[in-house]
Amino acid sequence: MGRGRVELKRIENKINRQVTFSKRRNGLLKKAYELSVLCDAEVALIIFSSRGKLYEFGSAGINKTLERYQRCCFNPQDNSIERETQEATKLKAKYESLQRTQRHLLGEDLGPLSVKELQNLEKQLEGALALARQRKTQIMIEQVEDLRKKERQLGDINKQLRIKLETEGQSFKAIQDLWNSAAAGAGNSNFSVHPSHESPMNCDPEPALQIGYLNYLPSEGSSVPKNTVGETNFIQGWVL
Repeated sequence: MGRGRVELKRIENKINRQVTFSKRRNGLLKKAYELSVLCDAEVALIIFSSRGKLYEFGSAGINKTLERYQRCCFNPQDNSIERETQEATKLKAKYESLQRTQRHLLGEDLGPLSVKELQNLEKQLEGALALARQRKTQIMIEQVEDLRKKERQLGDINKQLRIKLETEGQSFKAIQDLWNSAAAGAGNSNFSVHPSHESPMNCDPEPALQIGYLNYLPSEGSSVPKNTVGETNFIQGWVL
């Protein structure tokens, strides 16, 4: 007679349960191996006993098969959201770390730091200070060189202007000397005094007509009659 159907339920007897687990585990691992060989299939089998012991089988390697399983089963959209979430978490942690480092460089929140961390912070500050001073010195040297270059350019321009001014001054002096000599020659030829007239006051006056009243006082030795001036206040033209 054949064996009857075994009822599937938990075996209460601990020894019988352990024996059954060992037999069926070996049979399952054997069937997995046969399936992978006969059908050229990629098979992965993971078993944990009641005591937490691991039993596994992988025709191509457990890790490789699990990665392939994840790629096939997970939705790409969910996977991208998960990646974005992980990236955002990493960026947030990095941002907080940078903020904490900045506060430490400014001398804030130094209480939780240890002696070694404080020494590292001091070295960083000294290095940054040295770089800042080096950069400042370099900028000052470049500015001094620019000022010297401008000074040389201004010196050359000043020299050219001085030469031009001296040349124009010599030309102006020559023109001025020429003008002075020409003016002296013209004065000697056109403005000489005539020897015939000793004084312009000695010229004979010409008769002139006088209209109106004029108080005339004759000089001493004048030939004008006194009564004519006193009575009429009219001076004859030939007197003038």
